[in-house]
Amino acid sequence: MTAVPRHILGISAYYHDSAAALLQDGRIVAAAQEERFSRRKNDPDFPRQAIAYCLRQAGLSEADLDLVVFYDKPLLKFARLLETYLAVAPGGWRTFPVVLSSWLSEKLDLRRTIRRALPGLRPDTPIVFTGHHQAHAASAFYPSPFREAAILTVDGVGEWATTTIGVGRDRSVELWEELRFPHSLGLLYSAFTAYCGFRINSGEYKLMGLAPYGQPRFVETILRELVDLKPDGSFWLNLEYFNFLTGTTMTNERFHRLFGGPPRMPEGPIEPRHMDVARSIQVVTEEILLRLARRARERTGQRNLCMAGGVALNCVANGRILREAGFERLWVQPAASDAGGALGAALEAWHQAQGPRWYEALQDAEEDRLERDAMEGALLGPEFSDEEIEAVLREHGAVYRRLDRDALLDATVEHLLQEKVVGWFQGRMEFGPRALGCRSILGDPRSPRMQSVMNLKVKFRESFRPFAPAVRRHRVSEFFELEVESPYMLLVAPLRPEWRRPIPEGLTGLELLKAERSVLPAITHVDYSARIQTVDARRFPLFDALLERWERASGCPVLINTSFNVRGEPIVCTPDDAYRCFVNTEMDTLVIGSFLLERAAQPRRRVERRVALQPD
Repeated sequence: MTAVPRHILGISAYYHDSAAALLQDGRIVAAAQEERFSRRKNDPDFPRQAIAYCLRQAGLSEADLDLVVFYDKPLLKFARLLETYLAVAPGGWRTFPVVLSSWLSEKLDLRRTIRRALPGLRPDTPIVFTGHHQAHAASAFYPSPFREAAILTVDGVGEWATTTIGVGRDRSVELWEELRFPHSLGLLYSAFTAYCGFRINSGEYKLMGLAPYGQPRFVETILRELVDLKPDGSFWLNLEYFNFLTGTTMTNERFHRLFGGPPRMPEGPIEPRHMDVARSIQVVTEEILLRLARRARERTGQRNLCMAGGVALNCVANGRILREAGFERLWVQPAASDAGGALGAALEAWHQAQGPRWYEALQDAEEDRLERDAMEGALLGPEFSDEEIEAVLREHGAVYRRLDRDALLDATVEHLLQEKVVGWFQGRMEFGPRALGCRSILGDPRSPRMQSVMNLKVKFRESFRPFAPAVRRHRVSEFFELEVESPYMLLVAPLRPEWRRPIPEGLTGLELLKAERSVLPAITHVDYSARIQTVDARRFPLFDALLERWERASGCPVLINTSFNVRGEPIVCTPDDAYRCFVNTEMDTLVIGSFLLERAAQPRRRVERRVALQPD
């Protein structure tokens, strides 16, 4: 290409979290996961609705696109699948026909698939492919505030790579080292996720949340039997304990005997053994990631680190990397999993064409730039006008009040002070797995009962799941042992000792939930940690204003912030999604655009969701 393409569409699809992202002159103008539109959690299908949204947001048609980029190389991935099946033959014979059929239908000839899905695409618009981990690395480095940085990407598998170490400099990303399939930290963690009865590709957060309730008594077993770990973080898996090469499950009977019994059924009781298994694999995962990060520091000589890939969403490990790996600063792509691959593919193409980095037109001082990035707060999804919202509310026969901005904020604070659970739907939807103050459920973190109320009556999820604190940026270090910003809720840090309360002796396992633990019990995990979101007025102006008023009224600068959804569903996207979720839970209040709704005033009827709940 002789000219830098102005309009670049990035696409990820076919594994999990399919998504689309659109660049205009290098600026990220839209990005969204397909699941938010289809209402199928972790939807892997071709992201037709996400693409349509991106084009609408930018005011473009398919014919306006100058380049379409897919986030991995299908021929290399297909070659890996064939080689793997040949290597384990006759094992895998049950799954091979299914896999082959899907590849021969739409995955292999992706140029044809894309042109069929985008019939308005110009014949001369190129469709190109970038490597899977190259897309992850690009999504990590190019939106970051750094001119130079080490890059670490870790996931299940791309084409062949499962882990890469590289470096980003200005407009280039180079990958220098890699681990290859089947030796994968992402697959290892997913195997334990499935063994503990949680759903792969969405239950990893549950495994991480369960870990502090257990003891790390299986760490040596894992390192002796399953993982041959080297000092530089590279490792080999002992495949005799796994079934993902030849079967439809992640683990086998030998694995189950090693950890004392069969896998937990999805709705079965959680035993102390499961807690110990969760704690043990979390400890091993942190150790592997720390060694990999230190290797990246040694290999590149860089002071800053960027991360992406699904394993980069392990925010407990991220906190340790920040504290212990020797880097000055850490930046993790907010949509670190395959959804972010769509964005990374587009950014890689833009910078290969020598398009400028996002900050090159800014006049900010160096220290100001380091508090910014190109993700626009990850608020890259759809937004809805008050007129659109009100039309939906009228359609449902909802009872509501319309308030101006100040009255809306004051009323929201008043409801929070009454320990009410508040659905908060404002502005553009977040890109990535975290709700950051636009599609959120909010609550008072000082309430001892709020964690159980929100988990059991609103989110319909396990009682042990912790909630995240949202805190104004300039107040974070007063409450948490964290000196840097964490705008995307991707760092875990300890609560400062002066805010803690001792846990009574003798409590173990889920009994630990009975202890208040701190002056902010609803956001303090049983190990005194919290997954923190820092809020600033530049990225999150309305949410910051709410926090300011909340602090003025309560004396507390912290709110519970959890995603606006229930178990098994994606985060809400539209006003219709929000209303349906509101009336089908025990949420007390919905604040949506300029409107405030109280549950007690709504019609006494349930509203069917757009899709049935899926197993979780």
